[in-house]
Amino acid sequence: MKFAKLTLASDYKIGKIDKRVYGSFVEHLGRCVYGGIYEPGHPSSDENGFREDVLELITELQVPIVRYPGGNFVSGYNWEDGIGPKENRPKRLELAWGTLETNEFGTDEFMKWCKKAGTSPMMAVNLGTRGPDEARQLVEYCNHAGGTYLSDLRKKYASALPYDVKLWCLGNEMDGPWQMGSKTAVEYGRTAYEASKLMKWVDPSIETVLCGSSGWHMKTFGEWETTALDIAYDTVDYVSMHQYHSNADEYLENFLAKGVETDSFIESVIAALDYVQGKRHTKKRIDISFDEWNVWYHSNGTKFEKWSKAPHILEDVYNFADALVVGTMLNSILRHSDRVKIACLAQLVNVIAPIMTEDGGKAWKQTIFYPFYYASKYARGYALQGITETSKYDTRWYSDVPDVDTSAVISEDGEELVIFAVNRDIKDSITLETKLCDFEGFVPVENIALQDCDAEDINTKDCEKVKPVSKELPELDGKMLRCELKPMSWNMIRLVKRKD
Repeated sequence: MKFAKLTLASDYKIGKIDKRVYGSFVEHLGRCVYGGIYEPGHPSSDENGFREDVLELITELQVPIVRYPGGNFVSGYNWEDGIGPKENRPKRLELAWGTLETNEFGTDEFMKWCKKAGTSPMMAVNLGTRGPDEARQLVEYCNHAGGTYLSDLRKKYASALPYDVKLWCLGNEMDGPWQMGSKTAVEYGRTAYEASKLMKWVDPSIETVLCGSSGWHMKTFGEWETTALDIAYDTVDYVSMHQYHSNADEYLENFLAKGVETDSFIESVIAALDYVQGKRHTKKRIDISFDEWNVWYHSNGTKFEKWSKAPHILEDVYNFADALVVGTMLNSILRHSDRVKIACLAQLVNVIAPIMTEDGGKAWKQTIFYPFYYASKYARGYALQGITETSKYDTRWYSDVPDVDTSAVISEDGEELVIFAVNRDIKDSITLETKLCDFEGFVPVENIALQDCDAEDINTKDCEKVKPVSKELPELDGKMLRCELKPMSWNMIRLVKRKD
């Protein structure tokens, strides 16, 4: 018998949701920059070459931070190539992705774009082919007011005012053999320690993110975190984690269960961080920057001409099932909001992204746009420690997978309650019964769903098959809220406190 019960009480909070968990990621990869956020000559582009049709969609998502410039790209990047007059900037072979980098878009353009997009930069430094010296120089260029060679270069080329970048990634996936300048945990820990130390000597107000292992299934995972963090602990503030889910085996029930792996991964990283804290007998707690996460598998193996500029690579066309998995990953992030303080959906445009464009043409919303949009818009405040009881199922890889996956958020002023629920069952509707222990005066005002679609349905520039629908408001009987969740559906139920 399929069932789902959720119990909520306003005092049982997991933690305040840091707005930075709704961050995203822009890398010099494929058409994320060139043809994505930046396309001079496009009908919608402004005087800087920024596509305003793309900016409108990004503004809808309310993205508070954007990680830049990579990703694998950053491990071979000379930041100096992307400043100054564009006609003087060098073209480079970009080894991470086998493309040509023209450097016409660099640090100064990104900072200007962030301002127009209403977001803040999360900058990454190259700790692959370069090191602490170049890292602290980039901080000086970006954040020092003036009176030095580097800060005066910024004033000369781009901005009289400092960029005041507060959040910095210490390299990217440094245990990955695909990474330029990959390192052992000890090598990386020492490099990161020194880089973060020097960067904070330049600007003590910044926060830094230590690279965690590249993924949960890496042989280095766990030992990498504990070794590198133990070395760099005193100078860093967060540890990163990256996770992508795939449906490569085309086994739908298994794919929809992937969110349980996100829970396990987050909890494993927390265990590693707390182990190092305990080992060091310190009150300082290190939290998580989940700065790459998404579904990624459609575009694997894409062929393109090597050393071409902005080729069409990693352009996953997302389907309905992908949107449901993204919804469960968001639920997991919210359920761990006491420790996950930063998260970046990877990436923002074209490359494994919620927004897709055509060169010289339209921009549109992919299926995964919607779960992210509603979470970013309404899941602001405190995540609640809900008790979920639901029927379960087993797959090839997972056992005891909840049929219904939930999260709940109460607004900071206590006037609004939002429930997110994904019904993983591919055949049956399930009624979610939510007991509202102490939400007197709250009434449902909105019931939004992604539903009634085939798993493979996609959105294109001309046809949006997967889009939210407004449903009849759930039944509220005293303290019991009942809402039908269609088979294979993502749902948001919003309640507000009556003013009378």
